[in-house]
Amino acid sequence: MIDIHHHLLPGIDDGSRDVASSVAMVQMAVDDGITHIVATPHANHAYNYDRARNRALLDEVQAALPAETAGRITLGLGCDFHLNFENVEDALRHRDRYTINGTEYLLIELPDFNIPTRTEEVLYNLRVAGLTPILTHPERNQTLQRTPKRLQEWITSGLLVQVTAGSVAGTFGGKAKDLAWSLLRSGSVHFLATDAHDTVRRPPRMQEARLEVEKRMGKAVADQVCVENPLAVFEGRPLPPSAIATERASNADDETHPFWKRLFRRPV
Repeated sequence: MIDIHHHLLPGIDDGSRDVASSVAMVQMAVDDGITHIVATPHANHAYNYDRARNRALLDEVQAALPAETAGRITLGLGCDFHLNFENVEDALRHRDRYTINGTEYLLIELPDFNIPTRTEEVLYNLRVAGLTPILTHPERNQTLQRTPKRLQEWITSGLLVQVTAGSVAGTFGGKAKDLAWSLLRSGSVHFLATDAHDTVRRPPRMQEARLEVEKRMGKAVADQVCVENPLAVFEGRPLPPSAIATERASNADDETHPFWKRLFRRPV
């Protein structure tokens, strides 16, 4: 399994406290069957974001891993990108500073309680700049829990979505669980990820969620959201065709929602 959202780097946000904690998180992930981790520290007003420092910290964690563990894991670098003005302006100028492994893929995070104004415009501008946003854990956003139709419009128009593995099991409450499964059943989830912060409260485990998805929806779906799609992102490739959500919009929808069709269409 490939985990594209993981607060692994020590001492720089609300994730790992120190290198020893980071090593323990990697070991737990490896024991759970995870083979790739993207370290994704927060990039927001609360935590200073420095790509060069983050790379150095990732190298420090890699060097601290026991040889057997190091041979079973591949580490990458990205961030948990917040859509504030300064971030967006900098990302539009310096794309590789924030994306997963310098590819086009960018994890973006909304606040837990609301949706910032001009979100649609910001997403469109990121797409025009050649970035592919991946919305992290929308099932945990209280506004989207109340208005899932708005989220579905974004997804129908091409926005990629990552759901937290813990949400599948109900760790983040019933509303998050219900929305997570609704999205999975509609083919609207592209990735599961741990959003791990430690080894106790927010552990780096995906296997339980993967097995539950496989039980309810089949192995192909579980493989898509836990292995095939996230590996494509890790390596900077297009998502496999089989993982693209079923086309829901008809020609009539194109006329009814022209803005949404334009929002995530890849610029030519």
